[in-house]
Amino acid sequence: MSNVAYLTSAEKEIEKGERFSFGKNWSKFLRELNDERIASAMASLEEYLGKGFLNGKSFLDIGSGSGLFSLAARKLGAKVYSFDYDPQSVACSQELRRRYFPDDPNWNVSQGSVLDPVFLNKLGQFDVVYSWGVLHHTGAMWQAFENVIPLVKPGGKLYIAIYNDQGWSTKVWWHIKRLYCKSPLPIKYLILSIAFMRLRAVRILIDLLRGKPTESWRNYAKRGRGMSPWYDLIDWVGGYPFEVAKPEEVFYFFYKQGFYLDKLKTCGGRLGCNQFVFIRPEQESI
Repeated sequence: MSNVAYLTSAEKEIEKGERFSFGKNWSKFLRELNDERIASAMASLEEYLGKGFLNGKSFLDIGSGSGLFSLAARKLGAKVYSFDYDPQSVACSQELRRRYFPDDPNWNVSQGSVLDPVFLNKLGQFDVVYSWGVLHHTGAMWQAFENVIPLVKPGGKLYIAIYNDQGWSTKVWWHIKRLYCKSPLPIKYLILSIAFMRLRAVRILIDLLRGKPTESWRNYAKRGRGMSPWYDLIDWVGGYPFEVAKPEEVFYFFYKQGFYLDKLKTCGGRLGCNQFVFIRPEQESI
């Protein structure tokens, strides 16, 4: 499948309300990108992969989005390959490469789909395969899990984050996200306003009562991997397609494929992502 085919498919899905325009959201986030956010992203990678681990390693960023974590990995010394299905997300990663590592042969950016085996077969294998909050937006999450396995080198690490299954609440959010993507702009703003009150207002009120208004909002980047509270909210509300899994389901899937769990951080059964770092054994079991 050519890059033109990817572009046409992604844009058609967005136009029909079958997919959220992730790249459009990330392109606005780049206006807020600064050294503090980049440092937070770098610290997040080292927290889960190990301090100094990425230096000299190969790093595949599946669904690179804003390009922030590709940039963070490159700054940590990794040789980076970034790809995304959304053409505007690809443009974001290309923009960060232009700003920080122009003409760098150790950072490549392309357009592709984790559901396209022909594209994936050309990539080879990597020391780290990274896909934070992406595979559950493909529309075929379990197939995406299957497809990433051959991309990890023996002895390499797979770092993924997957939405937590909250039961009935998950079903409600599925309908909200689908409605958001299919709605005109005024309805989108209405949905965002309601979601803001539901997800952010209580924390802001608590800060106000403590005499520290907007403290949590201002410090979000430090504890939120360098991200933005506003653009993260939009990403959450609009993030469709939308699939989820319980931590044990993700663990057991990769366990059956011979991977073992190196790190796990759950969201405590609440709304959010569970984070996993799996290691592929140096030698496959017989």
